[in-house]
Amino acid sequence: MKILGLFFCFFVAAVSFSSFGYAEEFIVKSRKVYDPKPVFATVESVDVVAARARIGGTIISLHVKEGDSVTGGQEIAVIGDDKLALQVKTLDAQILGLAAQQERARADLNRVQALVGSGSVSRTEFDAAKAAESAASNELKARKTQREVIEQQMTEGKILAPSFGRVLNVPLTAGSVVMPGETIATIAAESYILRLRLPERHAQFLKKGDKVYLEGSEMGGRVTAEGEISLVYPEIDDGRVIADAVVSGIDNYYVGERVQVLVNTTERNAYMVPVRFISRRSGIDYVTVKTGDGEVYDFPVQRGRVDDQSKGESVEIISGVHDGDVLFLPQEK
Repeated sequence: MKILGLFFCFFVAAVSFSSFGYAEEFIVKSRKVYDPKPVFATVESVDVVAARARIGGTIISLHVKEGDSVTGGQEIAVIGDDKLALQVKTLDAQILGLAAQQERARADLNRVQALVGSGSVSRTEFDAAKAAESAASNELKARKTQREVIEQQMTEGKILAPSFGRVLNVPLTAGSVVMPGETIATIAAESYILRLRLPERHAQFLKKGDKVYLEGSEMGGRVTAEGEISLVYPEIDDGRVIADAVVSGIDNYYVGERVQVLVNTTERNAYMVPVRFISRRSGIDYVTVKTGDGEVYDFPVQRGRVDDQSKGESVEIISGVHDGDVLFLPQEK
């Protein structure tokens, strides 16, 4: 009985070792990977718009400077034109005179209308009085409309920000004389992208949706920012292919600033193995491999770069494994 009990304990220990010593396996298969290449990209604004003067005149006040953030519709400058004020005064005087003419024409029409029934005045005189009153009334309306146009022009002296963003350039100062259509400020919309310019030999590997990586040191920290290419321009410019990449966290960069990013430019086959299947002893990396005859051995391997797509959970094996190898998870893992 004691011998049977010892044999049973040995059998349970063997089962436990086989069940928990190598509880997980991984089949090695080569797959296509892209080698990242460090390149420089330029921070660009998606939209750069100009706040322009709609009337000519003198800048009375200027409320923004380079680097300021503005919102859509915010007043950034006021343009004044003394001629508009003089035109308003002239039109006011004309309106008063035309109003008096209209009143006199209306009074004449009422008097002729009262006499036309008794036959004291002819029908021709009545029509003439009616036409004179209508002409005076229309002339008054035209002057009032012209005055409203001048008032609208005075209102257009207020320069408003066309969109939410950051002021890049203010080429003028208060007191400057401007003409209609002249730029008062240039505003970059608060939506930035990275613009890459790569040699045209990389055009075949560059496509929409590819990942790009901005080093943590560029972001002022240690975390690497990840983004993706949003647009590949279909035209080669001066031997370079141009692409736009969207990366979060670049809102505080300067427009036009150059930063270093990693992009995938070349394609090749590689073996990517989860890091947990690799053990390290005496400075050498090993993987546990099951051979064709069912035996399990530890083989030394040489590590390569970390797989960025796995967020550091997989690593490339340069030598030591082949297609179809079955790896087992080491017990110490």
